[in-house]
Amino acid sequence: MTLSVLAVDDVPPALTELKRLLSASPEVSEVATAADALSALRMLRNDRYDAVFLDISMPGLDGLELASLLARMNEPPVIVFVTAYEQHAVAAFGIGAVDYLLKPVRTERLAEALARVNRLLARPTTDAPDAMAALPVESEGRTRYVRRTEVHYVEAHGDYVRLHATSGIHVVRMPISRLEEYWAAAGFVRVHRSFLVALDAVRELRSDSVGGLLAHTDLGDVPVSRRHARDLREKLLLAAKSGALGRH
Repeated sequence: MTLSVLAVDDVPPALTELKRLLSASPEVSEVATAADALSALRMLRNDRYDAVFLDISMPGLDGLELASLLARMNEPPVIVFVTAYEQHAVAAFGIGAVDYLLKPVRTERLAEALARVNRLLARPTTDAPDAMAALPVESEGRTRYVRRTEVHYVEAHGDYVRLHATSGIHVVRMPISRLEEYWAAAGFVRVHRSFLVALDAVRELRSDSVGGLLAHTDLGDVPVSRRHARDLREKLLLAAKSGALGRH
């Protein structure tokens, strides 16, 4: 399918070049442009675009904030970030971007990104690629990917989370509330203000020394607050009935 695309960048030469590259791509039928995030938001409310190629560092509302707003739309466009800075990659994929292009954009990388957009749009929603099945983790100048299936529980630390996984403890810059949104459908449950736990990682529920509730996993005990205890018990019961427990 050919794509209707919106390109967003506050630097005029960069926006002109991005439009030129997109217009020259056989996969693209239409390219609209916006010079800032607020203009882009107004355009997206009035017209439908298949994909948005979005710069990150912009004055006012930046690209990451705009992408977070777009993710709440009933039919959000596919997001591809185009930026000069590698350090935003973790946050970008955390929002659900399908690709992350570094400036100057190479023709072959743009073609790969457009192919990913087309593949995503061509599939039924239920079969769409799971952009959050693995999280990129930055450490000592290297990026590794931690699979969601490795993670037993998640612990919040301000704007970061610690993933307690079979491969170790990994720190990702992402609020726990956002990760909860992405991983809830995969069986991760909020059990405490600062903790998520994978239902299929829970071996048993225990009481601590002061009568509190703990969800025991092979990687440690997770505190369960009173307000979340009933919900957790019900979800564990449903998971046990469906045979979904004990996969870790």
